[in-house]
Amino acid sequence: MDNSTNKPMDRSSEPTPMPPMADAPGLKTTLHITGMTCAACSTRVEKGLSRMEGVQQANVNLAIEQATVSYDPKTTNVNALRDKVEALGYGTVSESVDLNITGMTCAACSARIEKGLSRLPGVSQANVNLALETGHIEYAAGALKPSDITAKIKQMGYGAELQLTQEETTSVRERELQRKKWKWMISALLSIPLLWAMVGHFSFTSGIYVPELFMNPWFQLLLATPVQFVIGWQFYVGAYKALRNRSANMDVLVALGTSAAFFYSLYLTLSSGYLPSKPMDHGAMGTSTAAMPSVELYYETSAILITLILLGKWFEAVAKGRSSQAIKSLIELAPREARVIRDGQEVMVPAAYVAVGDLVLVKPGDSIPVDGIVEEGQSSVDESMLSGESLPVDKKPGDPVTGATLNKNGVLRLRATRVGSDTALSQIIKVVEQAQGSKAPIQRIADVISGIFVPIVVGIAALTFLIWYLFASPGDFAGSLEKAIAVLVIACPCALGLATPTSVMAGSGRAAEYGILFKGGEHLESAQQIQTVVLDKTGTVTQGKPVLTDVITAPNWTESDLLERVGAAEQSSEHPLAEAIVAGIRAKGLELTPTEKFENIPGYGVRASAKGQEILVGTRRLLADEQVNVSQETIQQMNRLEEQGRTAMLVAVDGQWAGIVAVADTIKDTSREAIGRLQAMGIDVIMITGDNERTARAVAEQAGIGKVLAEVLPEGKAAEVKKLQESGLKVAMVGDGINDAPALATADIGMAIGTGTDVAMEAADITLMRGDLNSIADAIEMSRRTMGNIKQNLFWALGYNVIGIPIAAVGFLAPWLAGAAMAFSSVSVVLNSLRLQRMKLKRND
Repeated sequence: MDNSTNKPMDRSSEPTPMPPMADAPGLKTTLHITGMTCAACSTRVEKGLSRMEGVQQANVNLAIEQATVSYDPKTTNVNALRDKVEALGYGTVSESVDLNITGMTCAACSARIEKGLSRLPGVSQANVNLALETGHIEYAAGALKPSDITAKIKQMGYGAELQLTQEETTSVRERELQRKKWKWMISALLSIPLLWAMVGHFSFTSGIYVPELFMNPWFQLLLATPVQFVIGWQFYVGAYKALRNRSANMDVLVALGTSAAFFYSLYLTLSSGYLPSKPMDHGAMGTSTAAMPSVELYYETSAILITLILLGKWFEAVAKGRSSQAIKSLIELAPREARVIRDGQEVMVPAAYVAVGDLVLVKPGDSIPVDGIVEEGQSSVDESMLSGESLPVDKKPGDPVTGATLNKNGVLRLRATRVGSDTALSQIIKVVEQAQGSKAPIQRIADVISGIFVPIVVGIAALTFLIWYLFASPGDFAGSLEKAIAVLVIACPCALGLATPTSVMAGSGRAAEYGILFKGGEHLESAQQIQTVVLDKTGTVTQGKPVLTDVITAPNWTESDLLERVGAAEQSSEHPLAEAIVAGIRAKGLELTPTEKFENIPGYGVRASAKGQEILVGTRRLLADEQVNVSQETIQQMNRLEEQGRTAMLVAVDGQWAGIVAVADTIKDTSREAIGRLQAMGIDVIMITGDNERTARAVAEQAGIGKVLAEVLPEGKAAEVKKLQESGLKVAMVGDGINDAPALATADIGMAIGTGTDVAMEAADITLMRGDLNSIADAIEMSRRTMGNIKQNLFWALGYNVIGIPIAAVGFLAPWLAGAAMAFSSVSVVLNSLRLQRMKLKRND
């Protein structure tokens, strides 16, 4: 962004005094401390901080729960102070601010802002994203104000303001895109005559007519001056501010290169003695040459360079806008309005105005505006945006519904439970935004390189000039300068700064479309390293709820007669197995007989009376205690069912064995296929469960899993994951329940099934919104492809420089060609990243 013409306003109403710089002798910071209950606590914290190396003074105020610490920044920092407080058994409060940052042009800019903010007292983390032009800064509560942070960024020569809403950000970006478009178009209009004159002097284009006016150096000066100092003023502003802060960026290279060409041409124009009425002759290297004396001018070099760079920046901005398409697509899913029942009347209100507890009416064909519970009506709802399943899900009173899903045919009245930023869709958008704005560890490579790159390039350009001027072409100032300019321009590190963030944006956005939510760029990078996947059984490999699977009848009993008796006995029970049996009976279209008497026998089964008959449903022990005779063959049948992972129950009617019913938590339809995919990718799969060995083995065999950890208590799952890690493996844990949360947090990558609990999803690094285990393979494949894309980007970004600098230095690359190549490098990197948005995963094609 042009810092000189579009300085954003600080939206904070607070004054913006500059905090002291980190290199001042002794910094002071304030920490907000929690957990102190008495003077002994504050004294303990104060002594603990005072004893730290580098701490000059520490004062802890119990009443306001704050510690004021003076410290030497060369010895310690705010993070170390906070760690010490937490090690003493207390907590510290952190705050964060999200900013829109303008004026950055390359990786050197974002790295310089991060470095400058990290020096502020109290800042624990500063993450600046060049591609999104945003910053996320975490700092100790009370140590700073947002206005201090924005003031620091402005002091470094950039614009900063508190982050806008998505709609405001889109509007600002559209205006900025139009501004960039007009700048390069006007620059191109002024540069075309200069380009025309340049083309006309080549021997192979000697037949092209060039108007005499275009060859006039004063006319060329008239065209080049506004391009150099009006349209190109942004480069001077950026270069000045960078140099003032003792750093260098792309603006320094552009300003140096174009200024050298322009001012050298101006010097020759003024010293040649040429008057506008004199005829012109054409030189061999420059655009135009005066008849007496002969001069070589390079106005077209500076003007065309600026035009090409601005054109590249515009292309880059257009492409970067496409890279955040995933966020826009998610936002567009949410309906703008909602029908709310208030005082018995149906009123249309903006969806943002719906409150928790409101009664919302959703008609057929409408999107559901908020998360809620159905109170009246029945319908089918298209939940494909969450689950990926194309078949609608039936909804009835008591069922939950999710905002942005589509009501297909019935009218629903629902009670709002989560609205605004608390809805599932808003949480998904938040996770995707955080992932796109975070920094993958591999970006450290680009940050380190960009920090030293520009000074090295300036040195190479100066050396190139000296070698040509003193040795290769002695005394040829113009030719030597031309080659130095080409070196300066080809080496601009724009592409280097875009290589990683654009891939992370595109990859995490595409993953979100497949229902895979990476919580940060670091997880997107590390998922590709996974060697072992540990799967929780219930709700992950299996459906998570039992279903009726087998019915075996005794002689003289039909299946329907037996199930009528079993249904009569189980319909009064609240046990999950009883609910599964009743649901299975109803699914077969059978009516349940009213129960006359019911007794639950914990650990054994149930006893009930219906139609004058006494019914027992339960274990072997229950029937044995009731002296019901069960044959050995029946027991063998039960054993076979249990070996297959089923829970079998005996049924007796009026003291006589009548049959067996069995239920099982069946594996998901796609589990075997998904596990096969993981194994084909070279990944070991292990199932972990609290079930007994026999049941666990049966389920594992059905799913194609060879390794099983059975009878593991919930607290033992994390320990098992730790053992695998200690053996040198990179482990991913996949689960859906509260008892999986410790293991999810312990694993190198925790993946939570999105159909599970909020606790599991909070502890995980990746949320798989669809219950399909293929999402695990999809997440790893997405990570691998994104990292491959990043490596391609870094290779090309560095390749342009590594190959281009020597070519320019030996004189085979004209400055305008160097400018075109530099602009193309940025555009090509962004376009390569955008290929991820069209990526199709094997399972989800």
